[in-house]
Amino acid sequence: MREAAEDKKAEEIAVLDLAGRTIVADAFVVMTGRSAIQTRSIADAIVEKAEAAGLRPRLEGHADGGWILIDLGAVVVHVFTPDQRQFYNLERLWGRVAEVRAEAQ
Repeated sequence: MREAAEDKKAEEIAVLDLAGRTIVADAFVVMTGRSAIQTRSIADAIVEKAEAAGLRPRLEGHADGGWILIDLGAVVVHVFTPDQRQFYNLERLWGRVAEVRAEAQ
C-alpha cells in the first residue's frame, strides 16, 4: 500500500503501531496529500492495490477529501490534507497513549 501512496506523491507517511492498545486496528498509517484532489488520488490508488490483493476496503470521506479513511481490517489508512492532519494530530493522540504506558512500567 505504501508504494501506491508514494506513487501518488503522498507525504509524511507514518505508521502508528496500535497492537495491544485498541481493538480498532493493529496499525494506523497516516499520510498527507497537498489537496483534496490529491488525497482522493492517493486513496483511489491504495484501494485499487488492496482490491488487487484480495482485500475488501471500506472507504469514508472520499467526497470531501479532507480526511479519507480506508479500513483494511487490521490496518486503517488515514489520508489527510495538511490542515486536517494538523487539526486531528493522530500521531500525538496515539503517541501519548504509548508514553503513558511506558511511564507506568
